[in-house]
Amino acid sequence: MSQSVPFSDKQFEPQLISSGRLGMWWFLASEITIFGPIIAAFVLLRFRHPEWVEQAKHALTVMGFINTLVLITSSYTMVLAHQFAEKSDAVRAKKFLFFTILLGCVFLVIKGFEYGYKIREGFIPGSHLYWGFYFFMTGLHALHVVIGLVIMSCFLVKYQQQKARIGHIGLYWHLVDVVWIFLFPLLYLEA
Repeated sequence: MSQSVPFSDKQFEPQLISSGRLGMWWFLASEITIFGPIIAAFVLLRFRHPEWVEQAKHALTVMGFINTLVLITSSYTMVLAHQFAEKSDAVRAKKFLFFTILLGCVFLVIKGFEYGYKIREGFIPGSHLYWGFYFFMTGLHALHVVIGLVIMSCFLVKYQQQKARIGHIGLYWHLVDVVWIFLFPLLYLEA
C-alpha cells in the first residue's frame, strides 16, 4: 500500500510570469496611484463638507446605475473574449471583443447625455467643489474608457491569435470597471 504525499515538488516550482503580464500589472499599479489619491481626497473633503449631500442630490443616479450595469456587462463580454481566444476561437473572441467595444461606447454616450444635462442645469466644475470633483473624476475615467476602446479597436482590426494580449487588454478594462465601481457610490449615492 502506497502512501500519498500531500505536497509534491512540482507545487513549489517557481512560476514564470511573462514580461508583458508583469508590465501590465506595473502599469495598473501606476493607474491606481492616479485614481487612489483623487478618491481619497474626495472622501476626506466630503467629511468636511456636509453640504455636498445637497449637491449630490442633483446627480442623475439612474443614468449612473445604467452605466454601472453597462460596464459590468462589458467586463463579462471581455472575459468571454479572452476565454474564446484561449480556446483559439478567433471568430467568437472577436465577436465578444466587439461587444465590449460597443458597450464602452454606450457608456460614453450615456455619460455625454449626463454631462449635457448637468451643464444646462448650471452644475459645472466652477459652480461648487463637488461638481469640480464630479467632472474631474468622471472625465478622467471617461478618458481611460476612450483609451481602452482605442486599444481594443486597434486589436480587433489587426486581430491575431495572441491570447496574452487579449488578457492584457482585459486587465486594463477590468481596472476601468473597478474604478467606476468606486466612483458610482461616491458621486451618485451620497444623498
